[in-house]
Parts: sequence; structure tokens; C-alpha cells
Amino acid sequence: MADEAKAKGNAAFSSGDFNAAIKHFIDAINLSPTNHVLYSNRSAAYASLHQYEAALSDAKRTVELKPDWSKGYSRLGAAHLGLHQYQDAVSAYKKGLEIDPNNEALKSGLADAQSAATASASRSRAAPPPNPFGDAFQGPEMWAKLTADPTTRVFLQQPDFVKAMQEIQRNPSKLNEYLQDQRVMQALGVLLNVKFKAHGGGDDMEIPEADSPPAPSPSRPAKEEVKKPEPEPEPEPMEITEEEKEKKEKKEKALKEKEAGNAAYKKKDFETAIKHYTTAMELDEGDISYITNRAAVYLEMGKYEDCIKDCDKAVERGRELRSDYKMIARALTRKGTALAKMAKCSKDYEPAIETFQKALTEHRNPDTLKKLNDAEKAKKDLEQQEYFDPKVADEEREKGNECFKQQKYPEAVKHYTESLRRNPKDPKAYSNRAACYTKLGALPEGLKDAEKCIELDPTFSKGYTRKGAVQFFMKEYDKALETYQEGLKHDANNQELLDGVRRCVEQINKANRGDLSPEELKERQAKAMQDPEIQNILSDPVMRQVLIDFQENPKAAQEHMKNPMVMNKIQKLVSAGIVQMR
Repeated sequence: MADEAKAKGNAAFSSGDFNAAIKHFIDAINLSPTNHVLYSNRSAAYASLHQYEAALSDAKRTVELKPDWSKGYSRLGAAHLGLHQYQDAVSAYKKGLEIDPNNEALKSGLADAQSAATASASRSRAAPPPNPFGDAFQGPEMWAKLTADPTTRVFLQQPDFVKAMQEIQRNPSKLNEYLQDQRVMQALGVLLNVKFKAHGGGDDMEIPEADSPPAPSPSRPAKEEVKKPEPEPEPEPMEITEEEKEKKEKKEKALKEKEAGNAAYKKKDFETAIKHYTTAMELDEGDISYITNRAAVYLEMGKYEDCIKDCDKAVERGRELRSDYKMIARALTRKGTALAKMAKCSKDYEPAIETFQKALTEHRNPDTLKKLNDAEKAKKDLEQQEYFDPKVADEEREKGNECFKQQKYPEAVKHYTESLRRNPKDPKAYSNRAACYTKLGALPEGLKDAEKCIELDPTFSKGYTRKGAVQFFMKEYDKALETYQEGLKHDANNQELLDGVRRCVEQINKANRGDLSPEELKERQAKAMQDPEIQNILSDPVMRQVLIDFQENPKAAQEHMKNPMVMNKIQKLVSAGIVQMR
């Protein structure tokens, strides 16, 4: 139960519903209060909502329960950092690195905490003048705006752009270092909800200075608006090194190659698409989307081994670059798909299933979940086919028959079950196991097997005798009678079916005559009231009026008796003990 609640919490967290995630983690903690992972997960959810006090409390509990688990200190450091307790955050991250020196998340967190501590100390000595654009980069709203705008959404797939925006978010004064990056300028325009003009068609953008005069107010007279403002000097272009210039040019070329590859892929020109993606990979090793795109082409071409190699490379490189977890999940999903395509036996599906499960731990995607379910179903179907052996099934059924004759019913059930695993389409095995279940008093199981027997072979009379016997023992005499009568349609002279009809008629007539004891009547009525068919009859307004007429209006009752459908329902109520005829 705790694992189920935890899984729901993880799914809600992955979808961004942090409040729901917290609720599920609370349910899990109530069921397993000493599970350190649950407190860690809830701490992350609280931190995502900026509820750092609660996140800190859960992080402390995590470390208390599992002092040698490095992730607990990562949660602790993040909570301290959110509360601007920079030295405490530094201490937490260092403690975690003592346990796991190679943990990249701890290293990154420590660097952020130390940077924040240094910046805080600098501000306390001499507060710098406020950056006019500082507010635009604050909080998670920045990323939401950039994701929502189609012109900047594509930049979020580029690690150098994401890194630049993270630096500016931490220290808005660093914006001056990126004035020549058109992507950053485009992002700034989106965040400020303005458009920057390019001077003379060039690349340099007009950026308002911190001390520039305010824009004319809309309430000013029209004459003032007509006046042309004096031209402002253009900002000096920033000097960049040749290496940086070359790197930037390569990125731009790589993006063009990717676009060309995408266009070729849509046209099913796979060889051309591979060439473009390969060139993009050579130009820019910092973007794994080129690798995953080439893997998709190999998958479409049926070159599954090449697809798997590219996916492994994308995952490895993505870990090094700390790429978006969705990109890594995409690579793992494509690898799993290729492995599933290559599967020839049930065991071949095991690595595919494992790969899909890994992808879901990175990002819970509905498409990946469907592929996992399909792979598990295909594995199960193949296992049944591989296990199928009618000869062994017959041998197991005979062993079950011997045990049945010796009244060893549990052992007989085991042999019949093995027989059905070897041959799931054998109606005799279902019939025999239904008889065993009936002897053991497991009536619902016996009824299920008898119905399966009839489904597999509607002409097999044993199926009807088994089902009728179970219904008779359950005191559902009217249903048992219907079952026996249905069996007689296929085998009119079957003595077991005829005897079954006779026994049911005796019990129904006994109820009609009112020969039941008060205990028997009460038991039958209670059982009947649980029957959906009886419930429907009693809730029918027409039938309720009929029953009233039988009591109060004999003339109307005689008219009702001419209606076969009404009389059939009355008979069912009589058989169930609900109505008694005098």
C-alpha cells in the first residue's frame, strides 16, 4: 500500500502537480513512517512549491533515518539554500560529498551555495545598484514564460543557452556579458514583453540603460508624442574570442543540419537524414538531441543494433552534460522499442521491459508506459505459447482425475491447474477443476471454471451440470434450472441434467407452497436481495404496481397473468422467496 501511494506521488511530481504529490507521500508515510525515501520525496515536493521550512523539516528527518544516504544531504542543502541559509547549505552539501564524492548533484549544489554565500557577503559590504532587469529573471516564472513563447522554446534545448540564463538568474548583472547573444536578447524581450529593434539591420540590439529616462506617458499631449526623441548612442559590441566565435558558429551550423535532417526524415529520406544528424553531432557535442534523432531514423529503418548504440551513447553523454531528464528518458524509450522489435522469445523481452522501466524513472511518459505494458503482455503471451504442450496437459489432467477419485481434492486442483497452463483451451480440465472447487466449497471459483468450460465448448454437457450444481448449492434454484434447461438443448437425454431440473423444480415448488422454515425463508430472501436481477425487478415501477394489484385488485391481477413477461418476473420473485403464492 505504501509503495502504491509512493508511485502515485512520483507520478504526480513528474507531471508537476506538487500538491497532489505531497498528499500521496503523506499517505505513504502514514503507512510506512520509517521509510527515509518518502520523506526525501516529500521534501523535494515542498521545495518545488517554495515551502522551504517544510522541505527542511523533511530533509532533516531523512538524514536522521538514513545518515549514510547522500541524497538526504542534497535535500537538506536545497532547503537551506531556499531559506537563504547559505553556510548551512554549504555544510550539508559537503557532508553529502564525504559520503559520495562523485555525486554531480551535490557538487552543483555546493557550487551554487558557495556562490550565493559569496554574493550575500558582497551585498552586505556594499550593496550594488539594482539591475533594471533583475526582476525579469526572478523565480520559476522566467522558465515558464520562455517555455510558453514559441520563439524561445527551442533555445531551452541548447545547454549553453540554459547555462547562460541560469547565470543571469543568479546574478542579473551578468546580463552585460551576454549582450551579443541574440538568443539572450530574444529571451529578455519575451520576459519584458517588449520587442528590441535592430539598428540598420545589424545584429546589435538597442538595450535601455539603467539610468535612461522613462518612456513618454500615454497621458501626455499629442504634440509631445509627435516630437522625435534624440537618437541614443548604440551600445558598443562586446569583444569575443576567436574560440567563442567559432563555437557559436558551429552551434548555429549544427542547428541548421538538424533542421535539414528533420525535413529529410519527414520525407522518409532516411539516408539523407542520417548524414545531416551525423554532421550536427560532429559540430556540437553538447546537444544529445542530434544523437536521439539519428537513433529514431535507425529505428524506422529497422537497424535496431545501430539504434541501440546511439541510444546508449545519448544516455552516457546526457549524464555527463546533465541534460534534461526528458531527453534521457526519450533515448531509453527508443532503446526499449528497438529491443522489443528484436525479441523472438519471451526472455528477449526482459531487457526491453527493464529499459522501459528505467525510462519511466527518468520521466513518466504515457507513451513509454504503454510500450512497457505492451512488452509485458507480449512476454506473457510468448511464455504461454512456449509452455503449451497438449500431451503433458493430458497427463496432468489424468493425474488430477486419480487424485479426485481418492478424494484428494487440493492435489487434484494443482494437477488440473498445471494441465490448463499447458493447454488453456481444454474444456475438460476446467470442468474437472470446477468439480474439485465444488467439493472444497469454493463455489465462486467453481462457477467461474464451469462458465469458462461452457465458453470453450457450448455443446459440452458436463459444463452445464457443473454450473447447475454450483448454482444449486448456492441456493439459486431458478438460475440452476435455467442452466440445466440450456444444457438439455444440446443433450436432451442427459440424465444428470434431467435430475438437476427435477431437484430445482422441487425446491421452487417448496418455496411456492410456503413449506420453507422461517430461517430458510429469511436466508433465501437475504440472498435474493443481493441478486442484481431481483433488484431490478423490485425497482421497476410497473412491477411494483403489479405486486400491489395482486394484493388489492384481483381483476387487474388476472389481466397481468396474461402477460408472459410479467409472470416470468413474478415466478423469479416466488423462487427467490420474495413473493409467496397462497
